[in-house]
Amino acid sequence: MNTASQTPTNIDTDTTVTSRNYSDYYNNFDMDTLLSEIFGEQVDDRLNAYMACCGRHVRDGRADNAALVHEDTAGNITRMSFDELDKASAQIANLLQSYGVKAGDKVATMLPRTPELLTVVLATWRIGAVYQPLFTAFGYDSIKYRMDKADTKVVFTNLENRSKFEDLAEQTKMVLVGSIEDAQTWGDDHYSQSMVAQSQTIEPVMLDTDAPFLQMFTSGTVGKSKGVSVPLAALPAFYLYMRYAIDLREDDQYWNMADPGWAYGLYYAITGPLLLGITTYFNEAGFDATNTRDFMVRHKITNLASSPTAFRMMKSSGVFDNKDNNDVDLDTNAKLSLRCANSAGETLNTEVVNWVETYLACQVKDQYGQTETGMTCCAHHALAHDCPVGSMGMALPGHTLVVLDDDMNVLPDGEQGQLAVVVSQSPAFYFRGYSWNEKQAFVDDYYLTGDVVERHSDGSYWFSGRDDDIIITAGYRVGPTDVENTVLEHEAVAESAAVGVPDEVRGHTIKSYVVLKDGIEGSEQIAKEIQELVRKRLSTHAYPREVEFVTELPKTPSGKIQRFLLRSLSAA
Repeated sequence: MNTASQTPTNIDTDTTVTSRNYSDYYNNFDMDTLLSEIFGEQVDDRLNAYMACCGRHVRDGRADNAALVHEDTAGNITRMSFDELDKASAQIANLLQSYGVKAGDKVATMLPRTPELLTVVLATWRIGAVYQPLFTAFGYDSIKYRMDKADTKVVFTNLENRSKFEDLAEQTKMVLVGSIEDAQTWGDDHYSQSMVAQSQTIEPVMLDTDAPFLQMFTSGTVGKSKGVSVPLAALPAFYLYMRYAIDLREDDQYWNMADPGWAYGLYYAITGPLLLGITTYFNEAGFDATNTRDFMVRHKITNLASSPTAFRMMKSSGVFDNKDNNDVDLDTNAKLSLRCANSAGETLNTEVVNWVETYLACQVKDQYGQTETGMTCCAHHALAHDCPVGSMGMALPGHTLVVLDDDMNVLPDGEQGQLAVVVSQSPAFYFRGYSWNEKQAFVDDYYLTGDVVERHSDGSYWFSGRDDDIIITAGYRVGPTDVENTVLEHEAVAESAAVGVPDEVRGHTIKSYVVLKDGIEGSEQIAKEIQELVRKRLSTHAYPREVEFVTELPKTPSGKIQRFLLRSLSAA
């Protein structure tokens, strides 16, 4: 992979566009105009995600522009141009077809942020198949459920994660990214060896805008995670967010810190920037405040997307306390180059906003969305509007939002209710229901978000909380039922309940209330065993950091656990 130019784009960054008035653009939104803005005369490029995010850039003279800049854990840097990504993805696409993968089939990776991950994503899209992310922190149960539900045909993984598939490999083709010896040990195909034998050309499979190109899962409070099939119709909505909320420009060095194993990273660290023809940056190292600062300095990052948890961890580290960041021990200019920052995943408070403006020397905007919908309510960098600190922002153009009471009546400004999308009045809205109809998400013409908000007279929305028991910890959504069911697998446990406990850095952490079987007394050893069980079976981000043994759980007369009482007890 060769060093390539880092100034790719096909978007207009004229100041008359970037300073566009929000109300004018929102009120005059037109989908045909947007499609022309994205694709020009080649609107059919939207019928294949690879064409939309890579193929058209190669065709239209941007082949040498950088698609990816990747830094591994040892600090080695790899750059892939759109042309290199085009050729590599063709080889993997041909490999997938040799396995019998066809349009609509699911292909997954469990890989860190690497060039191989990006290549597989584009290759999957190229043949009309559906890419399925598997987060590297998932345990066996989370992986098995998702693979069984999606009937996953092929999984690409590395040696560090391969053992998680030990009992699952019979139902799917496994490809190992690593050494030939390791692949042979596991009986897998070897990524590089299998790839090199394939042709560097293949025709993209054109689909319908309703055809899915991503298979996501989102946590719920009852039962297992729900499937979210993202159709090609989502591409214009992804563009709207990147162009007008993120304000991605042709001269930006853009880094979205989110892991592409989750929606925000996959939608807006991969699909979004490549859709605009802009370089995306991957930092393979796990989060560390010093590494984060140094990465931003090394690569002269100008546009950052992250989460409140990451910003709070940067703040608490003290690494950024020197406003000029002149203490960075690097050969390059040691100062940050940030023009703007973006935050999603949970509410951004005033303290963090002020810290970012003081120590990162840029504005940070809060933006709201869901796995189901993508981002729908944003403080927009590229659209001029008033947006008080602490609000979620304004409706993303192409979306009509309302606040509903329990009887599905629209509430006036200043009253709390459930945020909903008016489907018939939202031309950019693409979600049509859960993949396997696990839950009814619509009532009449409304998509119900499950989030309680308040709308102010200026058009801004303010988050109040979930109307269910979802736990948001460090930006990750965790369903309490998943945690509770995993805790119940411990032989000493009779009952369990999981709730979120406020935490200064992570927003919330998970706490398990546990009723043990008769004759067993709670101990530190049992608590540790429960924590390790959840880590291994479910996920490292979903384990309870606190386990409290109780004699009984508060329940309704019908036997439903009253988690709100446990939350109140934890906050006392």
